Amino acid sequence: MKDSRLPRLIVADSEHSPDMLYAARFFAPDAFIFLEKNGRRSIVLNDLEIDRGRKTATVDEVVAYSEIAARVSSKKKPARFGEVAARFLKMKKVRRALVPSSFPLGLADELAKAGVRLLPQPGLFWKRREFKTAGELRLLRRALQITEAGLARAMEVLKAAKIGAKKQLFWPGRALTSEILRAEIDSAVLRAGGLPANTIVAGGRQGCDPHERGSGPLRADSLIIIDIFPRDARSGYYGDMTRTVVRGRASAEQRRLWETVREGQARAIKAMKPGADGKAIHESVKEFFKQSGYPTEQKNGRWTGFFHGTGHGLGLEIHEEPRFAATVFKPGQVITVEPGLYYPHLGGVRIEDVATITKTGARLLSNFPKVLEI
Repeated sequence: MKDSRLPRLIVADSEHSPDMLYAARFFAPDAFIFLEKNGRRSIVLNDLEIDRGRKTATVDEVVAYSEIAARVSSKKKPARFGEVAARFLKMKKVRRALVPSSFPLGLADELAKAGVRLLPQPGLFWKRREFKTAGELRLLRRALQITEAGLARAMEVLKAAKIGAKKQLFWPGRALTSEILRAEIDSAVLRAGGLPANTIVAGGRQGCDPHERGSGPLRADSLIIIDIFPRDARSGYYGDMTRTVVRGRASAEQRRLWETVREGQARAIKAMKPGADGKAIHESVKEFFKQSGYPTEQKNGRWTGFFHGTGHGLGLEIHEEPRFAATVFKPGQVITVEPGLYYPHLGGVRIEDVATITKTGARLLSNFPKVLEI
């Protein structure tokens, strides 16, 4: 067990490091230094960022990188980043520190030579990241509103699409493809203040690969999975929602598959409460699907049925702690609930929403309608 009283050190850019963004609440594209010692938080920023950092970063002290670099530079040799970091830690009398497991190896080696011992923290570097505050729940709700804007645009385009020969969809006057619909979704996300990434629009058999982005023409009377997971450009928090729809008329077989997934999701959400075991809930959803005639099994070398997790933690990462099937639920956790069923002859169905665990159960943070036919 690492000593939680040790100073905590992060060196990363906050565009890509959720640990750094959580610590400083400040976006910067280049790596900078964060130190927490005895409850006091300091960051070291270059001159380009320092004024903005002083205005927006949620820290106690902002130190100029150039001032420290001047102490270790010479006319012949400018200071290296590692030398500046080592000098800063020496100024703060830090000889040992906890760091994230992703801490840069080369820098760790350089600091070790300077006499600073680093201890990597396994799992979440900030344990409290797993439990969202009321303020974080508001930020997550905003990220989900951005996600819902993308879903609304998808439904709008599909509704306006015309059905042509061989059930080809046309909008407006040209073949509607996964790429075109994804571009419309992503544009709506951008207008709402989000940053889209790898949005999924997968129709027919493509929907049976849960992470297939989708390509080519979309067709009427076919299941289409739309999975949107943008990042709020303002806060860095993610939204994540999935709907499965049919433009036109769903067959009785498609409808039964869709309704079974919707019921499986409802059962999972109802069972989620403090003290409930995520693995047991996951297995109960699989058993419900099996009893409904949808077993999970391999056929011709590929999985069919329900062969992924029921959900995952959501926050400053699209997939973060806790894993659904590896946790006993606790108040404050935020978790997606996304069961799915996949059969190549029918297509795939996945329905995903986001819930937070309360003192008595689970409360949905997302509320976009669930409609099969458009």
